Amino acid sequence: MTPAVTPQLARDWALIRSRLREAVPDATYEIWLAALQPRAVVGETLVISAPDEIRSWVADRYADVLTTCASDVLGPRTAVDVVAPGASIDARPNAAAAAACAAPPAGDDEAQLHPKFTFDQFVIGDSNRFAHAAALAVAELPGQAYNPLFLYGPPGLGKTHLLHAIGNYVRAHGGGLRVRSTTAERFTNAFVAAVQTKGTEDFKARFRDTDVLLIDDVQFLQRKVKTEEEFFHTFNALYETGSQLVLTCDRLPADMAALEERLLERFQAGLVAELKPPDFATRLTILRKRVHHDGIELADEGALHAIAHRITANARTLEGALIRVVAYHSLTRRPIDAQLADEVLAGLYPKPKATAPRKAPTIDDVQDLTCAAFDVSREELLSAGRTGRVAWPRQVAMYLARQHTGASLPAIGERFGGRNHTTVMYACRKASERLAADPSAHALVHDLERRLTEPPADRTS
Repeated sequence: MTPAVTPQLARDWALIRSRLREAVPDATYEIWLAALQPRAVVGETLVISAPDEIRSWVADRYADVLTTCASDVLGPRTAVDVVAPGASIDARPNAAAAAACAAPPAGDDEAQLHPKFTFDQFVIGDSNRFAHAAALAVAELPGQAYNPLFLYGPPGLGKTHLLHAIGNYVRAHGGGLRVRSTTAERFTNAFVAAVQTKGTEDFKARFRDTDVLLIDDVQFLQRKVKTEEEFFHTFNALYETGSQLVLTCDRLPADMAALEERLLERFQAGLVAELKPPDFATRLTILRKRVHHDGIELADEGALHAIAHRITANARTLEGALIRVVAYHSLTRRPIDAQLADEVLAGLYPKPKATAPRKAPTIDDVQDLTCAAFDVSREELLSAGRTGRVAWPRQVAMYLARQHTGASLPAIGERFGGRNHTTVMYACRKASERLAADPSAHALVHDLERRLTEPPADRTS
């Protein structure tokens, strides 16, 4: 007998799908999991159907995540069975499981930590090395290293991964420290619900009675005046008691003009760390790690090179492209090689146009950019003066020259008024120390580095 889906199962399935969306990348969900449909609960087993062309792949590759998400809703002993759409099912609903899932969990955000988002699984490259180091320092010394830590960058670069990695690390090694993870949107919804039900005191206790608070996508706090005010007080309450705050955003604090100034000041009071799009080597490493993790068999590694050359934006899109190639392989049984990858991705992700090699910036470029940024003349920059007006810009210029021109220390010193190499070393060290301790200085120099390494036609003074 094939029973109809009960209203209770429909509600439970909506919760399970929500957890699946959070547990896997968007592309994975859309290609492999979106087509799944609930059929029945038989004993302690959730029976779901999958189309014939993907059923074996889903059952083999995604059994663990399906079981985990189903157990969150239906109870810890829940199993999952993936069947054909027309399979006959003898439904004997489990009363205990039904009782357990009559309502969603009580809202413990600790369960929102993604178990696979750990530091071990994070691929480090030049584009995210600083942010990774800052996140690890915060995880090892909550409330002592950088507080708050503000991670920013476009979507798909690993901000949420680092956020959850901090939470998972503290829960594993923090000696019982309490971790709460949520998004700005969920914080807002919870606050609105608390106001409507006159439960604001419970709401305050829920978010302030913690040692580490992780908030994703804080840009969504903009233009929500009452929520901003509550978040401001929550921030202050946690900060004053030494609790750690970690925030992620898709932009710099200074670029959120719609947010209250006092809240922006709090965001910029700690360390602001940027994540940038990964370079080719990092993209290749991300793909290799995913292939190893999922046990994907390649005909040759040229497939990964083909994907990494086409996809340059972010890790999420990169993994989505790999999933598309693997999906096509599973349907056609063609080997996963460069030819297959190029065919599958050609229409969606055209090969980037070849560009001429970019000329490395010169010391003159560094000096011109620094003078314009700090409103000092080249004569002042190269002078023997040690006032604050010129000392910091000179340190920045020497630091940038050392990092980006390839010139030796003596050569840099010679171009900065005939100084010796030890002076250049000292300037670079002082600049590095200030960048690590001063978020505004770090943001300014990061912007100079971006402008310095852009093609000449794109540079702005």
